[in-house]
Amino acid sequence: MLSFFKRLFAPFIAIIAFINTYFKAMLFLLFLFLLFGDTAESPTLQPNLVSIDVHGAIEDARPLLEQLQEAKENEAIKGVLLHVNSPGGGLAASVEVMMAVRELQAAKPVVAYAAGSMTSGSYYAAIWANQIVANPGAFIGSIGVLFQAPNIKPLADKLGIHEQVVAAGKYKQMGTFTREWNTQEREALTHLVDGAYTMFVEDVAKARGLKEEEAFAQARVFLAHEALNIGLVDSLGSLQDAKEILIQLSEVSAARWQEPSQWEKALERLRSEVHLGVSTAFYGLKAY
Repeated sequence: MLSFFKRLFAPFIAIIAFINTYFKAMLFLLFLFLLFGDTAESPTLQPNLVSIDVHGAIEDARPLLEQLQEAKENEAIKGVLLHVNSPGGGLAASVEVMMAVRELQAAKPVVAYAAGSMTSGSYYAAIWANQIVANPGAFIGSIGVLFQAPNIKPLADKLGIHEQVVAAGKYKQMGTFTREWNTQEREALTHLVDGAYTMFVEDVAKARGLKEEEAFAQARVFLAHEALNIGLVDSLGSLQDAKEILIQLSEVSAARWQEPSQWEKALERLRSEVHLGVSTAFYGLKAY
């Protein structure tokens, strides 16, 4: 029994051990880097292009919205690259980013680069870019809407757990996970999902000049060359290719990319070290 609990809590112990061993040292190195790092910047050569990352799940749109708005308002910035590697996210958050990209694109050129995954909400977010360039190995599409919730009633019954609910309105418990959905609730949820799906498909078709009944609207995920054939992306290429396209659209004589601040670079290094350490700990435990 003792060995079972040791194995059960081993991942948490490994994470704590990693933090205890390396985290203080990383904070100290971060302090030294910020204190003595080279922070000199040329006052005469302002950046004229910027790359904005759309990475990970899109749940809270605010950080992206702030970056997009800043790029729009900065008159020195002549073009924006969206570097996308995201499986999607919440519908409302993705729509917010999409609308911000559309407003930005009306003011200055925007090129989206599908680095790994540009699917579902992240594809939605990028549809109004002037051009979408995809890594040949990228996954594109998944134009669909999903609503799901578990039904834990069988487990609750085994454990002797029974819910007590007071609700007003017959749809107030719609989507609950404590019992099977009734017919009316399932129909209402289907209506909700169908409405969101119709909006998604219509927006993609309008932005990309596609017909709504085409294959893209079946929630399939396509490899980049297939996405190119049906019009979801404009070309295949590398990140550098996407940058070159943006340079041409922006008509800048000399490209000067806005670099992350020393603080942002240091934090990213710290984040990468912690992520690597935790991943290694879990991998080692799995191998064991």
